[in-house]
Amino acid sequence: MWAMRRVLLLNASYEALGIISMPRAVRLVWKKSAEVVELDGSAILRSPTFSLPAPSVVRLKDYIDVRARQRRSASKRQAVLMRDKFRCQYCGVKGTSFELTLDHIIPRSRGGTTEPENLCASCFTCNQRKGDRTPDEARMPLISHPSALYYGLEKAALRGAAETRPEWRKYLFLPELEINVA
Repeated sequence: MWAMRRVLLLNASYEALGIISMPRAVRLVWKKSAEVVELDGSAILRSPTFSLPAPSVVRLKDYIDVRARQRRSASKRQAVLMRDKFRCQYCGVKGTSFELTLDHIIPRSRGGTTEPENLCASCFTCNQRKGDRTPDEARMPLISHPSALYYGLEKAALRGAAETRPEWRKYLFLPELEINVA
């Protein structure tokens, strides 16, 4: 149960970096790479030799350069899939991040870049069929033309996750929830 619980990860400057799993958060705290900022209620994680209050928000002790982090392909992949609404841009089939791949519209072998404007979500079948050709050469028109990634896409996902975790709201600069007492 605790392995599925999520934890908000903050930079050393208290800027939200993303959401990580509970085991990853515990490892960061155990290695002294991060510190617990907020607890997950009164929940306690226990092992035969160790107990730790369950973290809800952890802060890294060393600053991470966010701009360099955004250039990494792992975060870019998820952002491209979200931009394309998890739909193959050739045949239109919907899929999960495990069922879709990223396709270079202009193949890298022909000078295509790994920028969001040259990447699109594709199912395995369409990606194989297109191969090392452009969409025109493969006679596979794109459903929608790729655009730059939306600014703040990761922040929007964090805000959605904060709906169920009120202790995260102050780190995402969201107003406190009003509780109506009748």
